[in-house]
Amino acid sequence: MNELHTWSFLLYVSEWIIRLAMLFEVPRRRQPASATTWLLVIFFWPWPGLICYILFANYRLPNRRIGKHLRLLEQLETIERRIATLPQYSAARMNSSYAETVNLAEHLGYMPSLGGNDAELIAETDSFVDRLIADIDQAQNHVHLLYYIFASDETGRRVSEALRRAVFRGVKCRLLVDAVGSRPFLKRDAAALAAAGVELHAALPVGLFRRRMARIDLRNHRKLAIIDARVAYAGSHNLVEPGYGRKDLAWHDLTLRLTGPILLQLQMVFVSDWHYETNELLDGAAYFPEPQMTGTIAAQTMPSGPNYPTENYQRLVVAAIYAAKKTVTITTPYFVPDEPFLQAMQTAVLRGVKVEIVVPRKLDRKFVSAAVRSYFDELLDMGVELYLYDDGLLHAKTMCVDDSIAFIGSSNFDIRSFALNFEINLLFYGEETAQALRKRQRQYISESFRLEPARWAQRPPIRKLAQSVARLLSPLL
Repeated sequence: MNELHTWSFLLYVSEWIIRLAMLFEVPRRRQPASATTWLLVIFFWPWPGLICYILFANYRLPNRRIGKHLRLLEQLETIERRIATLPQYSAARMNSSYAETVNLAEHLGYMPSLGGNDAELIAETDSFVDRLIADIDQAQNHVHLLYYIFASDETGRRVSEALRRAVFRGVKCRLLVDAVGSRPFLKRDAAALAAAGVELHAALPVGLFRRRMARIDLRNHRKLAIIDARVAYAGSHNLVEPGYGRKDLAWHDLTLRLTGPILLQLQMVFVSDWHYETNELLDGAAYFPEPQMTGTIAAQTMPSGPNYPTENYQRLVVAAIYAAKKTVTITTPYFVPDEPFLQAMQTAVLRGVKVEIVVPRKLDRKFVSAAVRSYFDELLDMGVELYLYDDGLLHAKTMCVDDSIAFIGSSNFDIRSFALNFEINLLFYGEETAQALRKRQRQYISESFRLEPARWAQRPPIRKLAQSVARLLSPLL
């Protein structure tokens, strides 16, 4: 009995040591919102909270990897200077009203706006997969695929077969998939595909004691395909069946098929991620050929992730909302905004800007769904128009500002995508792509119902409590 009392006393003392020590440690390294949440978790569950803090709290990359990123940027600058001398590679000429957004995006993502592109929106998963496979079947030099989810299902098998056919023709095929998002594929099918000649690597492998990353849940969430540096795909589609393994819920995505000078920037993103995982730097005319002007669209690539000194996509989105004059429309499955994001939307509404947010009525993760809904009261009070998509899980991540600037990519509008995930998004300037996106967004809204404050106030008290708890933990998501 005495021994039991001794262990109980030691546990009690150790818990208070943890609480007091973390009271000094946590605020030094975190933003106020996340620091408060971590301290709350540690106060109630000292030992589990401490372990979680060690594993998940530091989302900044180690200095070794940041240094590698900076050295790679220098090498890519050499490539960019070489191709920038070509007449086809030119900064986009556009309305001066976009200048501030263009300049900010360039400073945040290190890539300029480029003219002469063509972009086609693809919504249906079957159409996206068919088009991608058709382009892989036409490949002559290389196929580069980077996907968060490459599934062991019919879609994954079809793309795998296309890669096998390409390898058989002598095409160099490289496949980079996220170690967590594509775990079933890596366990079941990756070895056979690698044996067929596809160069395949897992991005950000998970290990409790791995030294390459600061925390174990940083993920490569990008969705990108580049074929012969002549056509590319980027957006929110993963290489998976539209039900993501579920029969009761269909995902609705949006991807761009792109041609033109913008492909050189997308190739740089793939080359960067490939280099991180393999130490191989891909260069040469085959990967960065003379760009061809294929259209009239001005576009700009915005890669983001913890290897950048700021949450660059979050900064860009917030700045664009502040610059809006008429309308801002956002579609996303996961909407967990930070305080600056909320303030930007409130300021926009007060200026007379119409702000619309479209999220799914039903999500695949209950806790995240509760966190998303915990912000509805505040958004409705601001005057934001909230729409709940009722025809499946809306997975398209888009923002349209004033029918003139379109944001399309892999990043959700949440804290995790802004701070933790490696993402890729594209900006389009001018009416052509913005109007096409706006048309698609209006279709999403037509398949949704508008959430009225009175209706939302009638939800059961137990849901209000669950949402309040989820909101407290939302900075950790």
